[in-house]
Amino acid sequence: MNMLSNDNNHWLNFIGGEWRDSEDRIQVLDPATNQAFATIASATLADTEDAMRAARDCVKAGLLSRQRPSTRSELMYRIGQEIRNLVEQGAALASRENGKSVNDARSEFEEAARYFEYYAGIADKIEGKSIPLGEDYIDFTVYEPQGISVQIVPWNFPVSICARSLAPALAAGNAVIVKSPELSPLAITLLASACERAGLPKGALSVLAGPGRQIGAALVSHKETNQIVFTGSVPTGQAIMRSAAENAVPCVMELGGKSAAVVFADADLDQLVDSVRWGIFFNAGQVCSAMSRLLVQQDVYDEVVSRVAQLASSLSIGPGNENPDLTPVVSMQQRDTILTICHKALEDGARLVCGGTAVENLPGAFIQPTVFADVKPSMGLFRDEVFGPVIAITPFESEQEAYELANGTDYGLVAGVFTQDISLAMRASQALDAGQVFVNEWFAGGIETPFGGNRLSGYGREKGQEALYSYVRTKNVAIRVTR
Repeated sequence: MNMLSNDNNHWLNFIGGEWRDSEDRIQVLDPATNQAFATIASATLADTEDAMRAARDCVKAGLLSRQRPSTRSELMYRIGQEIRNLVEQGAALASRENGKSVNDARSEFEEAARYFEYYAGIADKIEGKSIPLGEDYIDFTVYEPQGISVQIVPWNFPVSICARSLAPALAAGNAVIVKSPELSPLAITLLASACERAGLPKGALSVLAGPGRQIGAALVSHKETNQIVFTGSVPTGQAIMRSAAENAVPCVMELGGKSAAVVFADADLDQLVDSVRWGIFFNAGQVCSAMSRLLVQQDVYDEVVSRVAQLASSLSIGPGNENPDLTPVVSMQQRDTILTICHKALEDGARLVCGGTAVENLPGAFIQPTVFADVKPSMGLFRDEVFGPVIAITPFESEQEAYELANGTDYGLVAGVFTQDISLAMRASQALDAGQVFVNEWFAGGIETPFGGNRLSGYGREKGQEALYSYVRTKNVAIRVTR
């Protein structure tokens, strides 16, 4: 159970129940300092074949799928507990490799444990149904695991997003191969360690770090892959879907968003400002479902702009181990990309209210919390995902205009509405083209609520009971009764 080699702070891959090194290594940088602090083995194509072979052997032997569901449920609960045992170690590690605050990293591990506990409670309740065809027939459905699930995890919440798909996949009896993100691959290894300690059968899980264009591409195009789960950018997701089409492999795709909160004139502005704080500045705005656009009715527009600017200017900024309000983005490259977007927004005529620059007195990938006002639908800042602590505010007059603006991008992940009028809130929930609509609280919901998008935000649903059915196939059995 040794995730580390004898070298100082060098981490290993988990392949078919064994920890394995490689000649090639990936350097892991601390975003707060832009300095390398660890390495991890970079998987080879031979490693992918070994992981696939181990997963295939696990599936063929039915090491999970042939267990009594109650036994699989008990295993899931043990994994959840093992993750909880690693919370403090994991929080420090995730904070350092990802830049997020220690408190947020701690919550991420606790959420990961909760995913396993939640799906543990469902593992023994995956039930088919009887279909009446008349007295001469008995017809019923059964659910079977997909087989080998390849899951490609992003860098922004690697532990919780990995658990989000890993837990239901294992609960349904699949074998899973996880491709971890190159920028933040370390903390996921602790999930593999928790699974190992809990007694997960060999081959049921492999975790590989390595270049997406090599390792990820090999996994998604492999003829023995039965399912693909991907969270990440639209171009990468489209490339994966093209590859999956060759073998008709089903996918779950979560491809980001440009989500809007619609603020009507009667909204509770204290409630709104609190949601803005978490909606766009949590994890430095590196959240697929971030509140990246704020659409505000003209009657309260100036006041909302002023209050959001006051909020942004009041946030403390620093490295994750200090638990500030705003932490660095994941890399210097990500910082520079965001700053380029801010510069283009200025050129396009958006009004910079505050921020828009790097933090001069800190060495890492820090960006000032940024507020743009008077953002027009024609601007790139209105349409394109930034993935940073940047909010775009746009005024509207009528209810219909608000919906047209909110739906005026190629994305449809989440949306929000702030109003004290329940009828207006219900109309908005119907009009907004998104997989999830928040009313009077951004990020309302939880592990129990289905999550996923429409249009370029992807398809399929994660979280909740609904997600479990992405990891099984329906088989119908029709029997003619001889009399």
